[in-house]
Amino acid sequence: EITKVKNIEKVQFGNYLLNAWYFSPYPNEYKNNKKLYICDHCMKYMKYESTLIRHKKECTMDHPPGLLVYEKDNLRVYEVDGKKEKLYCQNFCLLSKLFLDHKTVYYDIEPFIFYVLTEKKNENGKDIDYIMGYFSKEKRSFDDYNLACILVLPPYQRKGYGHFLIEFSYELSKRENKIGSPEKPLSDLGLVSYRTYWQSVLLRIIKDNPKMNFTLRELSLLTSIRHEDIVSTLGSMNMLKYWKGEHSLCVTPKMVEEFLSEHQNIKMEPMVDASLIHDTFISEPIQKKKIIDLTKQ
Repeated sequence: EITKVKNIEKVQFGNYLLNAWYFSPYPNEYKNNKKLYICDHCMKYMKYESTLIRHKKECTMDHPPGLLVYEKDNLRVYEVDGKKEKLYCQNFCLLSKLFLDHKTVYYDIEPFIFYVLTEKKNENGKDIDYIMGYFSKEKRSFDDYNLACILVLPPYQRKGYGHFLIEFSYELSKRENKIGSPEKPLSDLGLVSYRTYWQSVLLRIIKDNPKMNFTLRELSLLTSIRHEDIVSTLGSMNMLKYWKGEHSLCVTPKMVEEFLSEHQNIKMEPMVDASLIHDTFISEPIQKKKIIDLTKQ
């Protein structure tokens, strides 16, 4: 049995020297290497710096494999099929495990789609993509999970990219006409990130439509957020009442303003421009029917 003691101490990834946080099941031949060298374009891992230097002279990959499904300003998202790009996704998962305590899928990645977030930079007249993070989701989830694993690499954390990826996963759920939720259980940090996202979406709708008396079902259909996630979020904000066996919204404009003044970290403006998401080749886009015309109040 493979020990879970952290085996890799440091990773050279592009211009960044990253400190590993957790164990990752790299092949046995790498178990004595305290430092790994990883190509920040194709994700290939190596033992020696000299090998990486030779590799980068030959590596022709300047963006993730797969289909570009979103681009705005310098942000791009690529949709990568775990079956078609197996080695790339396996290598990405092994790198991810160095920073995730509970990730369990490393090699059996064919049932998953990966959405890779990059920053576009122009170098010598050519656009180059630099990987910042990703989330994965099952191609067929019987529980309608819209996210299996999420990671923002350490140099890009605390810059809103985790929020961006969560929001992107829900925009895909809307296009698929599904109510989505991340795989459970969430880590403590994951729950904080999701709770902040759920709060921002629900508060935005309530604040922008003060005359609408939304039911929780309507909020779920509008946002693609699962009912129990809405209940737990609004309950934590003291904006629910429980009457005759049912939860219902109990909120005033003043309550919204007070909550926002006390939680200024909540992003009220969308980070993802949904109109710029291209038709994806794995997830079939479906036109979502509006159950509420918010222009008529």
